[in-house]
Amino acid sequence: MGEKELYAIGEIPPLGYVPKKMHAYVIHPEHHGPPLQSMKPEVVDVPDIGPDEVLVQVVTAGVNFNGVWASLGQPASPTRFHKHPFHIAGSDAAGVIWKLGSAAKSATYPWKVGDEVLIHCGMTCGQCPYCNGGDPMLCREQKIWGYESPYGSFAQFTKVQVQQLLPKPANLTWEESGCYMLVHATAWRMLYGHPPHTLQPEMNVLVWGGSGGLGSMATQIVRAAGANAIAVVSNEERGKWCLDLGAKAYINRKNFNCWGQLPPVSDQAAYGAYVKEVRKFGAAIWEITGKGVDPDIVFEHPGAQTFPVSCFVANRGGMVVFCAGTTGFNLSFDASYVWMRQKRIQGSHFATLYQADAANKAIMDGRVKPAMSEVFEWERIPEAHDRMMNNVHPSGNMALMVQAPRRGLKSLADIGN
Repeated sequence: MGEKELYAIGEIPPLGYVPKKMHAYVIHPEHHGPPLQSMKPEVVDVPDIGPDEVLVQVVTAGVNFNGVWASLGQPASPTRFHKHPFHIAGSDAAGVIWKLGSAAKSATYPWKVGDEVLIHCGMTCGQCPYCNGGDPMLCREQKIWGYESPYGSFAQFTKVQVQQLLPKPANLTWEESGCYMLVHATAWRMLYGHPPHTLQPEMNVLVWGGSGGLGSMATQIVRAAGANAIAVVSNEERGKWCLDLGAKAYINRKNFNCWGQLPPVSDQAAYGAYVKEVRKFGAAIWEITGKGVDPDIVFEHPGAQTFPVSCFVANRGGMVVFCAGTTGFNLSFDASYVWMRQKRIQGSHFATLYQADAANKAIMDGRVKPAMSEVFEWERIPEAHDRMMNNVHPSGNMALMVQAPRRGLKSLADIGN
C-alpha cells in the first residue's frame, strides 16, 4: 500500500507512515442529541502527538455508556472538558502502535512501532504524589480518554499517553480484544481497589445489571475469586447468560416493585409499603445465600432507580460500591440503615494502570473472558450506541470494527501489513 493523504476504512498504510487525514465519527456541540443524530462520519486531521504520547492505529473499539453521554451532551458536553471544537468518542480500543513520542517509554513494556496493544482509558499527569506512590485515580488531572479528551477510538488513529498501553492478548481476535477493557478494569477496581472491603472467597456479591458489560465482567471476577455472584437482570434469558458466566444465581427485578427514589421517611404509609417490597427483594437474596445472609458487596451502577435498595440490602459492615448512574444521578437512601449498620458507600472511577494490567492478565490467562456479544461494522457505530441508550442492546460487551478488514483476525500480519 503506497503513501497517500487519506486511506479508506480498513485500508492499512505502510507501517509507521502517518497520513495527514483520517476518517472519524465526530460529535459537534451544536448537534448534541441521540447517537444516530449526533455521531457523524467526517474526515479530520490526524492528531499530532506530544513527547510522552503514542499514536495508535485503531483496529477495533468498544461501546460504553459514556459514548451515549457524549452524544447527548449530558450531563455536560465533553467539549467543555477539553475545549476542542469537536469530540471523537470511544474509550476502548485494540490497535497497533504507529508512532512513538520522543519521550514515550515504559519500564514494564518496551514498546515499539508495530506492537499490538490495548488502550486503557485512565489519563493522569504522571508527576504528582498521587501518580508517584499514591493512587493515580486521585490525580487532579485525571481524565477519561475518549470522554474528557477529544480524540477517542472511533477514528482510524487516536493519541494516548504511553502509560495507557497494555499488551493485546495474542489468543484473542481483534474484536474480542477491543471490547472489554473499560468495564473490566472498572469492575476490577470496584471489587479489589477499596480495602478493607476487597473481594474474598465465599463472599456474596450482588451484581446489578448482571448481563451488561460491567455486570458480565464483575460476575466472572467474583467467580474467579471463589466468591458468589448474584446477578440482577430484567428477564430469564439474561439470567441464563449470567449463569453461563459463572453466577451462583440470578434475580429477575421485574418481579419486584421497589425501584426509584426513596419515599419520604415521614410518610408512614408510602414508606412502609416501600420497605415491605424491599424486604421481598431481600428475601429473594436470602433464598440464595441463606436466611439472614446479606451481600458483603453490592456492585452498583444503575444509580437512581436502585440505590436505595442497595443501601437496604447490603450486609452490616458491608459496602455499596458504585461507578455510574445510568438511570439518574440523584441518589437517595435511608441514612439510618447506613450509619446504624455501619455500611460503607464507596464511589469508584475506572482504574489505575496497575489494576488495569492485573485485570488484563486475568483475561490473558483465561480466568475471565471478554464476554463479547455482538460485533458492529464501522457504519453501525451510532446504531450500537443508540441501542445501548434505549437498553435494547445484547448481553455482554459489544465490539466495533474500525480498521479491521474482517472478523476473526488476531494480529497485524492478519490485517494485511
